[in-house]
Amino acid sequence: MHLQDGNSRAGAEPSAARIAMTGPLILASASPRRVELLRRLGLDFETRTSGVDETFLPGEAPADHCRRLARTKAETVARRHPHAWVMGADTIVVIGDEILGKPGSPPEAMDMLGKLSGREHRVFTGFSLCRHDRGLSLTGAVESSVCFKEIPADEMAWYVRSGEPFDKAGAYAVQGRGAFFIREIRGSYTNVVGLPLAEVVDTLKQAGVIVFAPEETP
Repeated sequence: MHLQDGNSRAGAEPSAARIAMTGPLILASASPRRVELLRRLGLDFETRTSGVDETFLPGEAPADHCRRLARTKAETVARRHPHAWVMGADTIVVIGDEILGKPGSPPEAMDMLGKLSGREHRVFTGFSLCRHDRGLSLTGAVESSVCFKEIPADEMAWYVRSGEPFDKAGAYAVQGRGAFFIREIRGSYTNVVGLPLAEVVDTLKQAGVIVFAPEETP
């Protein structure tokens, strides 16, 4: 799937088992991983980037940071599209007391992977659903724990050369080549990918955005 200029439409092939939608849905993200997770459900949606500042506030806890950014992203896009449902999300990796963002260079990626090697870290994803014309906003956050094996220097260098770490929080992709670093995940796998589907689907149902359509009879 190709995303262009942060704006695109994504959907899955129609099937007998479908989810009905009660209105237009926008994902306030250009992340191909979040797009793919929602697309697997067969949802029809568009993507829009928010362009919000993702700087941490002094003393801000990881879960609070993710919730705030997810809500800000969703609300920013919702103001431009007041009659649509908008879903925002934000994911961060935390090792000890340090928050790891996306590496900007091979040395930075190597440094992040070195910190994760042989240790357990936490992944937080905040998500928020907004509808501007109804004044509705539902926000939550999910935490998962990930345990890495000790990563040998040759494997780490190979992975950085692959280019995969550079648009990923914590410098790795659980659904990509970086999967073989992982010994154990406690909690939501899709949260580590970038969008906790169990909680997101519950929220979409609670707001009345989606309905699991009954089986059609001939």
